[in-house]
Amino acid sequence: MRMKQSDSTFLLKIVLYFLLGALWLHVEVDGQDWFAPIPVGFLIGLLFVSHDHFAIDRKIEYAILVVSMFVSFVLPIGLVLQL
Repeated sequence: MRMKQSDSTFLLKIVLYFLLGALWLHVEVDGQDWFAPIPVGFLIGLLFVSHDHFAIDRKIEYAILVVSMFVSFVLPIGLVLQL
């Protein structure tokens, strides 16, 4: 028997995955002009998607993670952690 999730749960998951996909870690070296962006939120989101109890819409969740990762890399949106 498949468990059914409510629409509000699905919407909350979509927002969570979009925010996680937009989370980047920018590592900068002092005195240098380069930095290394690491998609930390994307990696955490992959763990969440792979352990999801409602496996009905896993492809949609992967797509939202990938799209939000690329959009937040190009546009100045999302969260950036700088060390």
